[in-house]
Parts: sequence; structure tokens; C-alpha cells
Amino acid sequence: MRAEPRTVRVCLVAIPEVMASTLMGLYDVLNSFNLLGTYSDDLTGRAQFKAEIVAMTAGSLTSASGVPVEAKRSIKQIASADVVIIPSVLVERGEWQQGQYPGIVKWLSEMHAAGAQLCSTCSGVLLLAETGLLDGKDATVHWMYAPTFRRNFPNVRLRLERALVVAGRNQEFLMSGASTSWHDLILYLIAQHAGPTAAQAVAKFFAFQWHADGLSPYAVFEPVTDHGDAAIHKAQSWLARHFSVANSIEQAARISRIPERSFKRRFKSATGHAPIDYVQRLRVEEAKRRLERTHAPVDEISWNVGYEDPAFFRRLFKRITGITAGAYRRKFHIPEVEVA
Repeated sequence: MRAEPRTVRVCLVAIPEVMASTLMGLYDVLNSFNLLGTYSDDLTGRAQFKAEIVAMTAGSLTSASGVPVEAKRSIKQIASADVVIIPSVLVERGEWQQGQYPGIVKWLSEMHAAGAQLCSTCSGVLLLAETGLLDGKDATVHWMYAPTFRRNFPNVRLRLERALVVAGRNQEFLMSGASTSWHDLILYLIAQHAGPTAAQAVAKFFAFQWHADGLSPYAVFEPVTDHGDAAIHKAQSWLARHFSVANSIEQAARISRIPERSFKRRFKSATGHAPIDYVQRLRVEEAKRRLERTHAPVDEISWNVGYEDPAFFRRLFKRITGITAGAYRRKFHIPEVEVA
């Protein structure tokens, strides 16, 4: 006789900055898992999930987009759980302010001590990192929140290129990166607790896809400009308009009126990138736009962004984005839909 499936208790943490789409997506997938067994035998067996939304206080709160969210219980009513997930949050100007939710941070630490697996999707890791439990470990977050994350949590190693990061001695921390990579997190959790066959069945039912290429193809290069070095800022402004010209770094150094060796040192200190890496990323970013919006051949795009050797450009593009230029175009170029 088949044993009764184990119930995996999941708490979804809601704060006023929570993104309702991610919160409810997680809620719907986990709580519909038990019902999907009528569609596939692969979803019956080892485990079932019981997910609930919890908050500082029970009752209704307004999410970041204005959608009301109902928390049936407060965190004070939750003494234990198998999994705790902090969904994506949306914060003003992309700047996280620590210390807003000390009660939740304390509760997260207590839940971890009691054996719960702590998870985050996208920017939800900003709240999780306040516990200090991620110090010295790898983590991932939406690339847009990387600057504020690094300022707030310098002891955590960011792996922005990864869609999913599992960390901790007992793999008790699970974090997904930008936006819909929460699909990867939920599939991983289902595979962990209900088996890989169940995860595959859920992926097929919801048409979820693993981000097998990582998140590098999705990241947009956003140069640091608020560093306070006026001479380097002047060089950056010039490079933004002339990155494709030959000897662009030497010309930028002359414009900044800083000796070239000192320029390279100051540039990296201010922007976090060596000048050559900075220019390469500007060129690749422009190439990405052309691949997305035009039908121009890759070799022509290579020439237009500053590379005479298309083979070098192709290697560089793959190193920075994680995929080939052709694969990038197939992934992001808006397809023409056949009209019946």
C-alpha cells in the first residue's frame, strides 16, 4: 500500500513592497499542485504542498502595485514551517533601506534555527540578507538591485549570472534571480520534495522553462555614474557617445586630462570596471539592441559597434552574455505572429 504523501508547509512572506504577481504565482502553483494529480499520475506520491501567505500582522495589506493581499496569519502565529519564501519586492528608486522590518528579520532567523529552508525570489533576497545568514555565501538578485545589494551586504558574494543559487552547509538557502526565474525556484523545490518527475510534470502543465543559459543574456549594463569623480564622469559621457571609435580609451583619457596610467586606475576605482572591459560592455550592449530590433547580419553589427574582426566580436559577445549572438537574436527578437 502506498504511503500517504508528506505535507510540505510553505510560508510566503508579504510586506507592503511585495510584488503580487510573484507572490500569487508561487501561491497558485504550490496550492494547485495537489489538484493537478487529476491531470497526471506523476504529481501524486511523495509530497503535497500547503502554502499560506503570512505577514507582520494578519489581515489585508496593499502590495507594491496596489493589489490587495490577504494574510491569514501573522508571523507570530507561525512556530515552524518546512519552507519560507520571500517573494520579489519593488522599492522606490531601487534603493533598499535596512531596518524596516526587524520583526520579520528576527523571525526568519528563528525559522532557520528551527530547520526551515529559507528562499527568496528576485529582490526578496534583500530582506533575507538582513539576517546575516548569507554572509560569506553566494546569492543572486535581479541585476537592477545589484548596486544597493552590494552597498548593504558587502559580505555576500553576488552571482548575477545565475538563475538559481543554492547555499548553506545543508543547502538550506535557495535564491532565484531576476523576475520570472521564480519558475526555476519553484521547480527546484518541487523536485526536492516531490521528485524530479513531478517537477517535469508541473513544468509541462504551466509551460515553465528552466533558465538553462543563466541570466547574463537578460542583464542590461548600467554604468555607475554617481561616484563623485568629475573627470571620470566626463570620460564616461564621452564614451557613451563614441565607444565605437578606434583608440576610444586613449581619447577618453586625453579628454579627462589624466595621465593614461592614472586614468585606468581611477576609472576602475570609480566605475568598478577596467576601461577596456567598460568599452566592451558598451559595445555589446549596442550590439544587443541591434540584434533585438533589426535584421542586420551579425558581421555588420560587429563592424558598426567597433570590431573589424567578427570572430573576435562573436567570442566577446558570448563571454559577456553567456550565449551566441544568433541565440540572443532568437531569444529576444520579437517574432512575427501569423495572422489567420
